[in-house]
Amino acid sequence: MRYFTQDHEWIDVDGQTGTVGITDYAQSQLGDIVFVEVPDAGRTLAKGDDAAVVESVKAASDVYAPVAGTVVEGNAALADQPDLVNTDPEGEGWFFRLTLADTGALDGLMDADAYKAFVASL
Repeated sequence: MRYFTQDHEWIDVDGQTGTVGITDYAQSQLGDIVFVEVPDAGRTLAKGDDAAVVESVKAASDVYAPVAGTVVEGNAALADQPDLVNTDPEGEGWFFRLTLADTGALDGLMDADAYKAFVASL
């Protein structure tokens, strides 16, 4: 299942593992992505921690951890192809994967319908 944050991150959860990226809305607001810094494997994140950095021609932005956990993998493809975040933000343009510290933390996140309503209100 996919969950969303008010900071425009998404997390796909499969068992105890979550894949995190930014939404299509977020990448459209940033413009052309020119650089992405993903967290190293083994890094422990608390919910809300700065986990990654995305830079566009307009601005640099932090990507926050939607839940607490330990990073198992950063998306190495983004080093050479940061524009994957523009072309496939909710697919191949993912930022990192982590092992969830507590799946109960997902309860505070939005589902797709709630996120769509949230974006419409902006």
